[in-house]
Amino acid sequence: MPKSIMWRLVLIGFFFLLAVALFLPSTPFSKSLPSWYKDNFPKIALGLDLQGGMHLVLQVDTEKGIENHLQRMSKGIDGLFREKKVAFSEIKAQGHEVLISYQNEAAKTAVEKAMGDNYPIFQKVSEKGNSAAYTLTDTETKRIKEWSTSQAIETIRNRIDKFGVTEPLIHAQGKDEIVVQLPGLKDPDRAIALIGKTAVLEFKMVDEAGDLKKALDGQIPEGDELLYERRVDTESGAVRQTPFLIKKEAVLTGDLLTDARVAIDSQFNEPYVSITFDSEGSRIFADVTAQNVNKRMAIILDKNVYSAPVIREKIGGGRAQISGSFTHETATDLAIVLRAGALPAPVNIIQNVTVGPSLGEDSIKAGVKAAVIGGILVLGFMLFYYRLSGLIADFAMALNITMLLGAMAWFNATLTLPGIAGIILTIGMGVDSNVLIFERIKEELKTGRTVRSAIDAGYDRAWWTIIDSHVTTLITAAVLFQFGSGPIKGFAVSLSIGILINLFTALVGTKVVFDFITQRRRIERLSI
Repeated sequence: MPKSIMWRLVLIGFFFLLAVALFLPSTPFSKSLPSWYKDNFPKIALGLDLQGGMHLVLQVDTEKGIENHLQRMSKGIDGLFREKKVAFSEIKAQGHEVLISYQNEAAKTAVEKAMGDNYPIFQKVSEKGNSAAYTLTDTETKRIKEWSTSQAIETIRNRIDKFGVTEPLIHAQGKDEIVVQLPGLKDPDRAIALIGKTAVLEFKMVDEAGDLKKALDGQIPEGDELLYERRVDTESGAVRQTPFLIKKEAVLTGDLLTDARVAIDSQFNEPYVSITFDSEGSRIFADVTAQNVNKRMAIILDKNVYSAPVIREKIGGGRAQISGSFTHETATDLAIVLRAGALPAPVNIIQNVTVGPSLGEDSIKAGVKAAVIGGILVLGFMLFYYRLSGLIADFAMALNITMLLGAMAWFNATLTLPGIAGIILTIGMGVDSNVLIFERIKEELKTGRTVRSAIDAGYDRAWWTIIDSHVTTLITAAVLFQFGSGPIKGFAVSLSIGILINLFTALVGTKVVFDFITQRRRIERLSI
């Protein structure tokens, strides 16, 4: 046997055994495999439609995102004016406008110049008395809306990654919608709470001089707000709400956090969340605690008071803790959202679909059944129409499917229903390639060529036709992967891998079998 044929046979055998070894941990036979084997080899992940899970469509409140952005910018304008000694009375954000008050005409001129020089993204929309209203330009408004959606996607992705869901799918849909797919999710309610939490962390001083009783009657002092601390009794489940009169201005925010971890209180054996600030946050926290000894500071998350401890002394080191009626799970979720960062704008769930595992199992059975029936029919047709040559094509198709599944396991690809469709399409393309080759061989035999020369000529003539069809399909699959989402990407992945393997099995796999047969003995007539 020539060395070229032997090495090709060895190569095919190696890839086949490797594919089987890679694919086995993803099969029901994995239960009988050694733990070191099945635990260390990659597996094919199942998509939402095959293993069940949750499908969410979220809508980002981009209008609120603009308001939040203006709130932050108003503080920046305040700081800039003070630095440049621009005279003003008050700067505050109200809706989609920043209102700037001044005392006289000279101050008005200074304000207009400072805004024009430093904030070209603002335009003055109205003027009343000694105040002017500024709003963002249309271009900047559009940019912030787009940024709010993209930042929300990144924040949600960070939260989900820390939550531990395998192969989540998170992508934009339209201008302000986000699609979230969580395959195999066991606790949908917890996931929804984790995803939807805005996670705006603020440290504010309690207004102990204010009249809480009057505030509860609706007479809230200007510059204050009424917030509640919600505690749940772990034994009875009863909810207790404690009101606090809080100063609206935050002395510190969660933007300066670097870490958030769950810890256990050694005294009460209860979990709490330990937070760490960056250098700037540490400095501010130390200054605030030094200036407010014996006063209460409220730790607020999404307008809910988690705790309001009394400051006993200056707190250095940039560390604080959030305590409350936490279970270990709720404390963990709070730490996750704090580490991942706050959402730039609230998100609303507009679609919530839970796919049960039984439905996914039915989908797997239906997909496998379709693939098996289609495969058997194709195998039978090739064997019937091309006789022994058809048997070689059937061998190539079995090799193709095995290597495809092994490759998907190697890449830890996610298999979806469209992905199964991609595998079936791959089978069809593999058969088509062999049909092209066999028909070319038939044509060469009719011209009087020998079997050996007809086979060589058939493969040579079919080569570029097969390459052309596979490359064009591969380009289409690449486009689907780049611009598609979820199941579409699953289809593109299985199709792309299948196409590349098709080229190998059609042009190398079957060819080496023909070469092996014709080299061992002189064949006068080919069964084709």
